[in-house]
Amino acid sequence: YASKLQMEDGHWPGDYGGPMFLLPMLVIGSYVTGTRFEDAQVREIVRYMYNIQAEDGGWGIHIECPSMMFGTVLQYVSLRLLGEEVEGNSRLENARAWIRKHGGALKTPSWGKFFLCLLGLYDWRGINPITPELWLLPYAAPFHPGRMWCHCRMVYLPMSNLYGKRATMPENSLIRSLRAEIYGEEYSSIDWDRQRHVVCDKDSYIIRSKAQKVVWDVLTYYEKVWIPGKAWLRSKAIEETSKIIKHEDRSTKFICIGPVNKTLNMLVAYFDDPNGEHLREHRTRIKDYLWLAEDGMKMQGYNGSQLWDTAFISQAITSCGSLTEWHKETLRSAYGYLEMTQVREDVPELERHYRHISKGAWPFSTVDHGWPIADCTGEGLKAVLSLFSTFNREDLAPFMSDERLFDAVNVLISLWNKASGGFATYELTRGPELLEFLNPSEVFSDIMIDYPYVELTSSALTSLVAFQSMFPTHRADEISEIIRAGIAFIKRIQLKDGSWYGSWGVCFTYGTWFGISALCATGHSIHTSDELVLACDFLLSKQRPDGSWSENYRSCTDLVYSEAPEGGQIVQTSWALISLCEAQWPDKDPLHRAAEFLMNNQEQSGDWPQQLISGVFNKSTMISYSNYRLAFPIWALGLYRTKVLGRE
Repeated sequence: YASKLQMEDGHWPGDYGGPMFLLPMLVIGSYVTGTRFEDAQVREIVRYMYNIQAEDGGWGIHIECPSMMFGTVLQYVSLRLLGEEVEGNSRLENARAWIRKHGGALKTPSWGKFFLCLLGLYDWRGINPITPELWLLPYAAPFHPGRMWCHCRMVYLPMSNLYGKRATMPENSLIRSLRAEIYGEEYSSIDWDRQRHVVCDKDSYIIRSKAQKVVWDVLTYYEKVWIPGKAWLRSKAIEETSKIIKHEDRSTKFICIGPVNKTLNMLVAYFDDPNGEHLREHRTRIKDYLWLAEDGMKMQGYNGSQLWDTAFISQAITSCGSLTEWHKETLRSAYGYLEMTQVREDVPELERHYRHISKGAWPFSTVDHGWPIADCTGEGLKAVLSLFSTFNREDLAPFMSDERLFDAVNVLISLWNKASGGFATYELTRGPELLEFLNPSEVFSDIMIDYPYVELTSSALTSLVAFQSMFPTHRADEISEIIRAGIAFIKRIQLKDGSWYGSWGVCFTYGTWFGISALCATGHSIHTSDELVLACDFLLSKQRPDGSWSENYRSCTDLVYSEAPEGGQIVQTSWALISLCEAQWPDKDPLHRAAEFLMNNQEQSGDWPQQLISGVFNKSTMISYSNYRLAFPIWALGLYRTKVLGRE
């Protein structure tokens, strides 16, 4: 079944939707810039938004979340921009009623307010300043934007540019009508300055400190008063942010690091030159983010998860022992995608634009995107090495030289944070944790700096171990030091119950799989490692009577294990079974029951049913990985077959 889903270039396409603020931002950006959707796209976008609407009339921040002002206001406005009328439309009437019942659009979180400003549906005086002059500070300043986590940095970069210009489209009759629809008072009578810290209680995941509010008040004062030379300084800041934005556009071939800054960068291009080539280039890459599924057309959380899914599915198939022989053509094709997706050069002027090295890395999606990530590089490298073990290396084409593998290892070594011992995502941890106190969002956690994670550290360490088995002398001392420090980091962050919190998947089951994998790969066993025994005990304590595991997204948001009332989950059961197989847990009964659950729930086609959402970012926002339901059961049953049943 998996081989039938594989594309000609070797990757597996999949649904990477889930967040409910991405598509409305694109709709708003397209409306402002005069970028038209095709009629068929409009129909499918509208269908998707209605399909995800909650019974109470609202929308959440993601598809399984209760209604929030953020999702509801953005969806409502987008549907109106796409031509939907309110009168006689019970779905929009219910949405409008939800907005008004919960205080109106004035209580939209800051990202929503920002996009309303672009439309002229909110006044720039009503948001906290996104001061572009911060980009003119010396990099030595601990709060220089270049020290932020790249996703945060690359969103607030174009936001600061647009804020600095107070970019707003011309008013029209639809905008005037929407002003009356989404507010509970006359638009002209609103005291905008008093709305800067206002947010709906349904949306407040991060509570701003009083100290942070003082910072925003100081910056607001700066925006209001006349200071000699301020206009010149603002123009320099706009010029500086524009340069970095254009570098990001060109180095990603106008895909950009993610969907939010893709839309924002397109808006910057429009307000710079509405008839320019830069805007035209942006328009050509919008389709990279769109995905048509059974429930309609959505905007993905990236331009796809192609490399990530292909690396996992490749490792899953190669875990199946002798059965791999039946699928060698599938694996050859997957190798072709892995080979073509490795980044072959650094971006130009990388230090000038606050970028890390890229040469040798694997990105999350495509080589055009190109941003290097520690775990994608680790999983990409492991997938290639597993294929080298399956085939004669010379029989795989195109041939990957040792130097290209060395380049991948060089990226991993460069991404190691010596202070913590762990690995962050795209870059080294550049700023102090105190920066998180300045988190300007209300709905996302841990966005300000690039933190080290168990998942990233595990992927990096396990790939370095696999690499050392093939190249034991290459940078051996450095790699050994990183492995020792990385394992110490993983042990240090293990929770008292034996689990690890998963920051990129749901949740403790996911994090614990990575923790166990790292321990097993580095020579730990249940006979020698208390940490490994404790981790396995944690998993076994969560196994259900039917042999499954069942964790839902509330674990991510609430930071405590939350069992899904919907019953056993294929993906979490697979992660747990993989973990217990790798640890060689001596009591086989729990493993037999887990494998039986997976086999009993496989569909006739060879697929497994799509169940609850399994991905997450920034603790509050869930995201879909539709290929997980295929990759991980194959992997789990493959390991069960070889390690438990002893069939090679």
